[in-house]
Amino acid sequence: MSIKSLFDLTGRSALVTGGSKGIGKAIARAYAECGANVCITARHEDELELASEEIGQGLSSRVEYRVCDMADRAAVDAMAIDVQQAFQGIDILVNNAGTNKPQILTETTDEVWDDVLELNFTACMRLARHVVPAMKEKHWGRIIHLSSVMALASNSGRGLYSGTKAALVGMARAHALELGPHGITVNCICPGPIATDLPMSLLNDEQKKRFAERTALKRWGETIDMVGPALLLGSDAGAYITGTTILADGGLICRTFD
Repeated sequence: MSIKSLFDLTGRSALVTGGSKGIGKAIARAYAECGANVCITARHEDELELASEEIGQGLSSRVEYRVCDMADRAAVDAMAIDVQQAFQGIDILVNNAGTNKPQILTETTDEVWDDVLELNFTACMRLARHVVPAMKEKHWGRIIHLSSVMALASNSGRGLYSGTKAALVGMARAHALELGPHGITVNCICPGPIATDLPMSLLNDEQKKRFAERTALKRWGETIDMVGPALLLGSDAGAYITGTTILADGGLICRTFD
């Protein structure tokens, strides 16, 4: 097998949640460039329509989208069934959709707790549960959860976000053991500070500067920086990697004390 063929996804199908922008969009484009047929999901159709056109531009890969609120269980179930029927099963699932609503412990509301837990964790399990049977039939599958460096370290007010992202890491390890005999790998990617809409909207200029300075590379990551790990874990190149986490944080947590 040639090195190039290890990353060839021709004939594979991928479902990428939160695929209309940011990390999800970059991963979807990479998979399409490697030959996969791709479906992206998000809540806003206008953004999905534009993103799907950009992802498929100049390629022969099939690119479609589905409008879906990943916090709506009925919508998630319906979308999963629809996409699997349209693509004859899903080979690669990338659970990228997520949110962060900072609250300190004593001010954490049940409403915010339930919303973030549903989107960041429960929806990931539900989608995986849907796609696994077809993966088992093919004896090939890739499940990738976008966790976060904040699964491993955190800040004040980020207990809920960190908790859900750490939960993905633990869940991936258990599911890797369950699904490994069926040729299915389950892994997490833990991005560090990536310049996407979510952190850019939450942090002030001083915080953004401080995040960059704390990395070993002295910069925020770009969405393209997450493509390499996603290609590795989503292809035959990562066939012997399962139950683990790729920390792609620019060296953020190398530091102990200044």
